[in-house]
Amino acid sequence: MDVETKIDAMKSFAQEIVTEAELRHIFETNHHPVAYDGFEPSGLAPLHFGPLRAKNANKMLDIGIHLKLYLADYFALINNKLEGNLERIRETGRYFIEVWKASGIDMDKVEIIWAKDLMDDFTYWDRFIKIGKAVSLDRTKRAITIMGRSEGDSLDTAQLFYPPMQVTDIFQMDIDICQLGIDQRRANILAREVAQKYKWKVPAIVSHPYILGLQGVPKEAQKSSDEGVLMQYKMSKSNPKSSILVHNTAEEIKEKINSAYCPERIIEGNPLFNYIEMIILESRDLPITIERPQKFGGAIEAKDYAELVKFYSEGKIHPIDLKAYVADELEKIIRPIREHFEKNRHAQELYQKVRNYKITK
Repeated sequence: MDVETKIDAMKSFAQEIVTEAELRHIFETNHHPVAYDGFEPSGLAPLHFGPLRAKNANKMLDIGIHLKLYLADYFALINNKLEGNLERIRETGRYFIEVWKASGIDMDKVEIIWAKDLMDDFTYWDRFIKIGKAVSLDRTKRAITIMGRSEGDSLDTAQLFYPPMQVTDIFQMDIDICQLGIDQRRANILAREVAQKYKWKVPAIVSHPYILGLQGVPKEAQKSSDEGVLMQYKMSKSNPKSSILVHNTAEEIKEKINSAYCPERIIEGNPLFNYIEMIILESRDLPITIERPQKFGGAIEAKDYAELVKFYSEGKIHPIDLKAYVADELEKIIRPIREHFEKNRHAQELYQKVRNYKITK
């Protein structure tokens, strides 16, 4: 497979690449570069954690990337997820693995790494101290947003360890490509700066966009340049009210989508268009057919996403009809995942445990 095809595959889900020239060089010199994505085990899996993650993972596997999926158990402990109960955090990590299986990731082709195992090696803490020496306290505090908190929050000492630990992970796992959400950008940029200071391998960054929560982004919030403000509107495991879960029934999906933020003619900040572009159109063929009552012209067909946006912004598609389409398509995507947990005894046992854990932030 040629280099440009690999670059195009990464661009297909990237919001930002730092830098494209470096990414190209990685593919030119390494047939199987190492990329990773990391997760705090912190609750039941929402929409993006399964289908969207599988889409991105499979694209990377198809172009020969060695993918590491990192279960950040100690990070979840530091961040007080699941009341800081490490046993529950690790059980949730095992549940995560079942979600990835059910979502279509070939688990024989990925490497699962737990933070605890990575940290058992003394060289991890040697790197951690060196990184801590290279990063100011102010920079560390600014990077606190990677853990879903803001710079002004009251923090305990362990939470200040979080950004340099995440940077340490990158070098301990020998990562070539940091493939995480755009909300993790500050840690990845710190890793590049530290690497340049110590003459370590500089990782490229491929940041994927986060998916919006059901509440969308109100117009006034869209104008904000505050990263912490905008992060409040992403879909999150820690905020079930913002999320469609991979276990939701058809009726639950419909109910949630019907309550979602979806003003007439408005595209910006509208989560339904986010789901259509990032998830639905990755799993179905064009054109897009939206059913409408006959008195409003009957079904309308958009040849692609851009035409769908045009029709909606012109008022040719009503929010009620768009919501019906999105709910139906998401049900088709989620159904196989839900059924995996219904039919697989081990997966069902993990799900029943995790669903009863108290979600904490």
